[in-house]
Amino acid sequence: MKLISVTLSVAAFALAGLGAYFAAGMTVTWIENSSATAVEQQLAMEGYPWASVQTDGLQVVLEGEAPSEATRFKALAATGAVVEAVRVIDNFTIQDRRAPVAPKFSVKILRNDTSISLIGLVPASADNANFRNRVSRIAKDLPVADFLEMAEYPEPETWSSAISYALLALERLERSKISVDEDQVNIEAISDSAEQKFKLLDELKRRTPADITSKIAISAPRPVITPFTLRFRISETGALFDACSADSKQAATLILNAAKSAGLQDGAACRQGLGVPSPMWGQAAALSIAALANLGRGSVTLSDADVSLTAAEGTDPALFDKVTSRLDADLPEVFVLDKKLLQAVTEVEGQEAAPEMVATLSPEGQVQVRGPVQDARSQRTLETFAYAVFGTEGVFVSTKLRDNLPNGWLVRSMASLASLGELNSGLVEVTPTSITISGLTGSTASKTDISQILLDRVGNGAEFQLDVTYLEELDPLARMISGPECVAEISTLLTDNKITFEPGSTTLDSNSRNTIDAIAEVFDRCLEAAIEIGGHTDSQGREEMNLNLSQSRADAVLNALRAARVKLKALTSQGYGEAQPIADNKTEDGREANRRIEFQLVLPKPTQEQDSAATDMPSTAEETSNE
Repeated sequence: MKLISVTLSVAAFALAGLGAYFAAGMTVTWIENSSATAVEQQLAMEGYPWASVQTDGLQVVLEGEAPSEATRFKALAATGAVVEAVRVIDNFTIQDRRAPVAPKFSVKILRNDTSISLIGLVPASADNANFRNRVSRIAKDLPVADFLEMAEYPEPETWSSAISYALLALERLERSKISVDEDQVNIEAISDSAEQKFKLLDELKRRTPADITSKIAISAPRPVITPFTLRFRISETGALFDACSADSKQAATLILNAAKSAGLQDGAACRQGLGVPSPMWGQAAALSIAALANLGRGSVTLSDADVSLTAAEGTDPALFDKVTSRLDADLPEVFVLDKKLLQAVTEVEGQEAAPEMVATLSPEGQVQVRGPVQDARSQRTLETFAYAVFGTEGVFVSTKLRDNLPNGWLVRSMASLASLGELNSGLVEVTPTSITISGLTGSTASKTDISQILLDRVGNGAEFQLDVTYLEELDPLARMISGPECVAEISTLLTDNKITFEPGSTTLDSNSRNTIDAIAEVFDRCLEAAIEIGGHTDSQGREEMNLNLSQSRADAVLNALRAARVKLKALTSQGYGEAQPIADNKTEDGREANRRIEFQLVLPKPTQEQDSAATDMPSTAEETSNE
């Protein structure tokens, strides 16, 4: 009886468990089906018919090919509105039928005095090996840090032009940042001077390829002006600056406006630089010029913080006292006024004539100095100083001893000679009361430089007059010629003055020395350009021997030009042996023509026909020998 009871109990539990199992299974199936149905309805309603729904227990599995990543996320968000996100299994795939977008190619080239760095992404299909080689040639002994990466995408049409132009800029600019994009090159650089800045800007703008754009910003370091000098004069002929310095554009504008109000005609400019003694320099200069204008005639000089105002003879003493007192009160702190009213000198009968020194400088460099000196020691000092300024050739010093010369006479004489040395030709006249300098110059800064010399050595109270004229044809920078013009001029020179060598050797013969000197003079006027000296031979002899001979002869010409102090940095030599004949090697005349030296301008690979026509200007100098 007990056994039957136990059996019935076990059977009851088994039936209950079996019922629970089937009930649970039916519940899960119902949940799966209801979840799948709800998700399918939601996706269909949201507009994603490409999505299919499967269930795995309580998990909802999404499958299908989404048109894009954005559409995939929207479908997942729609599913999350129906079931919990933790139950969703994302098995979507994505097929974006748009063509892959090429990356933006760009390169930054950084160059300073110690290294060159390359940073950026370049197309793998471009001639990157040549790009790196040319950068290495430009760098010479400088290290090159290469951080370039490549991408397997087509090279943009304008990429080659942009890179070639960037390399041209890199060669010209020793301190620069060059940013290369597919159709634009941005250049930031520092030049050594304002003159060099304008030359570089002009060249780079002219050489910009037609299929790209360029943005060029070249700055020139502001010079240190010492002493910081300004000198303004008003005479019967008008008002003018002998020197004008300013520390900013605002100060220069303030000074020039005051000068125009005092009668200055248009065309004057103030050199901006460092070394100003006070931020109130512009105000002090304007006040001083206005005071001189109130007096009518005379000069005003500012040398650092010292202000010297000199009124001309005949100025009303009462007006002089009133104007100078007001100026003394108005000048900013630091500035100190020294005022002087010139008085007419009455000559006394029988009195010895005032001493006078006269020095002339001819356009050919001949110098003559005539005048009195105090003693034999002063005589030797003045002569030695003249030789130091102008050299010993073509300098004639004729002095005579004279007692009772004014104090500082020797200093005034030497300062005047130093000023004359700033001119291409000119005349200096020195008297006890004034210094007059006139002449021609090829430097726009000569008047300021001369004023600084006189004020620094003679003193702020020095009375001097400058009549200095700038001529562009005397300006060495204005006479500089471009690379193509340089090579063309050498070609003309070598037409009748060939470079020749000793028979069968690499030694220049005596006739070629004058030719080398003439070429060096041309190079002295050349803007920096990459020029190659190419050596060529005829076909007689072994090919390897001819190649070595041509290289040695090209090296010999390069060394001779370096010995002549040619400063061109990108001057190289290359031997080609017999590989590039220009005449028939079967005749003696042809072989002689093939034995030659060529000067070739080396430029980036042109991208347009007009670039090639404008820059491909080789020059050939033949060399003869009895090899």
